[in-house]
Amino acid sequence: MTPRLSRLTLSALTAALALALSPAASAKDVVKIAFIGPLTGANSAHGLGGRNSAETAVRLHNADPKSKYDFELVALDDECKPNVGVQVATKAATDSSIAAVIPHYCSSVAIATVDVYKRFKVPTVVWAAVLPEIIYGQKTREMHRVSATLINQNKVAAQWLTGPMKFGKWVAVYDTTDYGKSMFKYFSQYLADNKGEMLASFGVGADQQDFSAELARIKELKPEVVYFGGLTPLGVRLAKQMEKFGIKAVFQGTSGIVGDAFIAGLGAAAAEGTVAMYDMPPIEKLPGGKAFLDAYAAQKFGEAPEAYGPYAFAATALVMDSIEKSGPKRPALIDALGKVKDYDSVVGKITFDDYGQNINPTTTKYVVQDGKWLAWEDSEYASGKRHLAGR
Repeated sequence: MTPRLSRLTLSALTAALALALSPAASAKDVVKIAFIGPLTGANSAHGLGGRNSAETAVRLHNADPKSKYDFELVALDDECKPNVGVQVATKAATDSSIAAVIPHYCSSVAIATVDVYKRFKVPTVVWAAVLPEIIYGQKTREMHRVSATLINQNKVAAQWLTGPMKFGKWVAVYDTTDYGKSMFKYFSQYLADNKGEMLASFGVGADQQDFSAELARIKELKPEVVYFGGLTPLGVRLAKQMEKFGIKAVFQGTSGIVGDAFIAGLGAAAAEGTVAMYDMPPIEKLPGGKAFLDAYAAQKFGEAPEAYGPYAFAATALVMDSIEKSGPKRPALIDALGKVKDYDSVVGKITFDDYGQNINPTTTKYVVQDGKWLAWEDSEYASGKRHLAGR
């Protein structure tokens, strides 16, 4: 079955938008969906990309004359701060006109808000946050997630870098939020399972600016790889200071740095050869991927969709399609989401397990080459034309 988006050409979209503005279309009931992410602050590039992607899904759906409802996206800013996230989650949850919530990018925010969505019985589909406990910490009927957990990306990274890549010695730097600590926990576990050696590890604050003490010690230890567990702003600061210290190790990140913002912040030359895992193949290789990119570009938002934009689009489309079948009442929508199986989306098929976790994401290895994130297999590093640091 072909996803809805892949059936829409841009010319058809234009025509459909005209129909959506007609009096007949305006007579449809309006259903509100809340999108929550960091729309301001250091992680705003990802939040804005997610919001724009969700808005693209809404515009496409509203342009379809066969839809029963018109949808309105209510965008709320959690600033990537747990206390703010709880406030805006409560605002959305207690607004009876909002049928569902599509939250968060930052795992530290998402884990803090689970009880809000559970208490107010709000159907929720997480679009990005990858901390396992968001879904698996307690079993609820309300919580669902289209993106992956962080577990498999760390397993794949450890197996790949110790196996085919033959690296042996690591140092880790991770932020001390739930996200960073969980990243480090799973990577160090799988690294040990694969006979890699962790020479030292450093937990740092997510807002830390100066890494002189940590980097002086790292330079002494001479690791082959520096593992970073954290988000883009911290990763950019760390990588910049690594370069100043003359540390030649490979910079290994997680899904938290995958996206245009990392390369823009660090610079293409300094980012060259950075590796990271992300639980989705390149979007252009997925069914409907090119159509998503074309439709997103046609909206002229001014910001890139970033890595998790396709997941925000998929979550929003899934919620709207479910409402088309079940209606906008929250209890019925919760029931409908609990039965999702093999739903065709821009990120591939979505099937929720008994906890509400999508079981289908596929971990892909990425490397920065010439200012772009490329799947490893598509890069000159894989072909041997280029070599990672120390090789």
